[in-house]
Amino acid sequence: MCGRTSCHLPRDVLTRACAYQDRQGQQRLPEWRDPDKYDPSYNKSPQSNSPVLLSRLHFEKDADSSERIIAPMRWGLVPSWFKEDDPSKLQFNTANCRSDTIMEKRSFKSGSIGASDNPEDWEKVWDNWRLLTMAGLFDCWEPPEGRDCLYSYTIITVDSCKGLNDIHHRMPAILDGEEAVSKWLDFGEVSTEEALKLIHPTENITFHPVSPVVNNSRNNTPECLVPVDLLIKKELKAIGSSHRMLQWLTKKPPKKEDLKTLQKTESDVPPRSSQFLKKGPFATKRGSARLLEQWLKQEKEEEPVTKRLQSQ
Repeated sequence: MCGRTSCHLPRDVLTRACAYQDRQGQQRLPEWRDPDKYDPSYNKSPQSNSPVLLSRLHFEKDADSSERIIAPMRWGLVPSWFKEDDPSKLQFNTANCRSDTIMEKRSFKSGSIGASDNPEDWEKVWDNWRLLTMAGLFDCWEPPEGRDCLYSYTIITVDSCKGLNDIHHRMPAILDGEEAVSKWLDFGEVSTEEALKLIHPTENITFHPVSPVVNNSRNNTPECLVPVDLLIKKELKAIGSSHRMLQWLTKKPPKKEDLKTLQKTESDVPPRSSQFLKKGPFATKRGSARLLEQWLKQEKEEEPVTKRLQSQ
């Protein structure tokens, strides 16, 4: 369901946007893990790297679970039990995870948050606007050849709210507010049952249609986020042969006087001789002259009876 996100903020701006209060009430900034892997983009698709917010306790055994880390991860979860040597061989789509099957499928386990920046504020520097925080799950896959571990994540989806239902029947599970974000991340203090209560549809969201350029993941420009008006229809532009046909259709039919003049002019021109055609005593009318004569004859036959009587 969720197939595109956007997170193009510079790394330092994104860090400030993810500021939080720890368990002691102190204002903190999350620390980065593998910051060089962060690739800002207006148009992120599955299998690309996106910033994920999670508890430091996932990486450090004795850490405070309320402290946070930002780590770029592959979008599309690769479970730790996957045995192949290439993540692309995974036979099912793990970019999204349905909220009603989280506890049933062994593919998903640890909590995380995918952060996207607000499309309406793509030109702003951090100014107290909020990120779109979507609940997710992550895992760590170790390749059989002993290469570096691959961290990946999936976005949890729920039934759509009323406002989005006409667009799609599913929507991302949005954690609405700092309290919800803290509870979802702090698995050291918050039970799984309590955390799952945070996963539900929310109406506290605004949205707008965007250009089809976003459908191609290679397009990475602000145009992917700019609102478009669905009521404005693009004017069709004719090219090539269709343009010539359009010109012909828009021309007004010639008047009778013009046709007679044209016929007389063409009749004054002697017919061209040819080494392949013998000239007879009566020259055959050729080309447009013959067609015009037929057209005039047909129009005369279709004249109303009253008009012909008056002319007589």
